[in-house]
Amino acid sequence: MLKKGNKLYSILTGSCPKCHLESMYKDKNPYRMANIFDMHERCSHCNTKYKMEPSFFYGAMYVSYGVGIAFAVAAFFISFIFIETSLLVTFICIVVTLIGFMPVIMRLSRNIWINMFMHYDKDAAAKFKKQI
Repeated sequence: MLKKGNKLYSILTGSCPKCHLESMYKDKNPYRMANIFDMHERCSHCNTKYKMEPSFFYGAMYVSYGVGIAFAVAAFFISFIFIETSLLVTFICIVVTLIGFMPVIMRLSRNIWINMFMHYDKDAAAKFKKQI
């Protein structure tokens, strides 16, 4: 299910959406808050430019809203439906989940956003190597 060539692979691993050979982020750990938005300018394997235009990732904010809602709904079902806690405890669980997963949600949103505009090309890295 998670193999190269699948958009889900690129979204979950944060790898280049075109060749899937390199991470888009300089630091793979999203919980290092100082480096959360630091991305490579281009992929070193296929030369794909990640920031296609200025302010490209502003659109990821809309995706972030949806991903945040998904995390909040999951926290609600786990705490209120499965564990059967009170509404106050459920609300606290949702807030803690959203704060705790905020770096992951931000990265996932960026990954989803860029994968909406770029598609996997198994020969992308080979084409770039030939040009050099």
